Amino acid sequence: MAVISLAFEDFGDRTLPPLLILHGFFASSRNWRQVAERLADHHHVYVPDLRNHGASPHHPLMDYPAMAADLLLFLDQQDLATASLLGHSMGGKLAMWFALNHPDRINKLIIADIAPVTYQHSFDPLIAALKTLPLTTISNRKQADNHLAAAIPDLSYRQFLLQNLILKNGAYSWRIDLDIFRQTAPNIVAFPDTKHLMPFDKASLFVSGADSSYVNAADLHELFPDATLRSIAEAGHWLHVQQPTAFVAQVENFLAVI
Repeated sequence: MAVISLAFEDFGDRTLPPLLILHGFFASSRNWRQVAERLADHHHVYVPDLRNHGASPHHPLMDYPAMAADLLLFLDQQDLATASLLGHSMGGKLAMWFALNHPDRINKLIIADIAPVTYQHSFDPLIAALKTLPLTTISNRKQADNHLAAAIPDLSYRQFLLQNLILKNGAYSWRIDLDIFRQTAPNIVAFPDTKHLMPFDKASLFVSGADSSYVNAADLHELFPDATLRSIAEAGHWLHVQQPTAFVAQVENFLAVI
């Protein structure tokens, strides 16, 4: 298995306890800057770009075991014997898988609006829509936004996705490899087999959006027996964007408990 050295941003004093934030599918470290800056008062916050995302290298294999190997290398490269993990969506699944396989490297675990289950959602229509964007003929981001509006009617989600559209030497291109995303999306929707693994018995916090249906309490305690589930009102899957103050408060309160 090829292991990738991840690009990253970091915030806060290096003498503070380490906290890693793991982003979701189609996202990158830049999407978490505001939250990371808030959490940097009490932690040294690392926000890596996971493989095939942001500034990190591309690789045709993208699943949770491969990403966990990247994360293990990252901890070793940063000389971190242990760290707390905060993961959202895909990043939350990665954090859970890493904790189950490397519990000795984890202090505390925080999972944002995702559970250790396989979902039925398909990214095929979304990726197909993105692939229709005429990269050689658009001359500004507004044209790209207009082109995608019918297939992706949610403006905020469309703008989030278009952060992966970059202008280089006068031409637009995708920073991500949409073919890799299409081929590996089933791995992201899934959760690997855990029958051979022991439960993660350290403290873990699951934070869900009250308007989201991704997290069911019944799915948590077999693998995470010391899990606490908290819900944030007036928030959906993007709870850290929709209610950042409430989200950061939940995270800080949990991390502050000794």
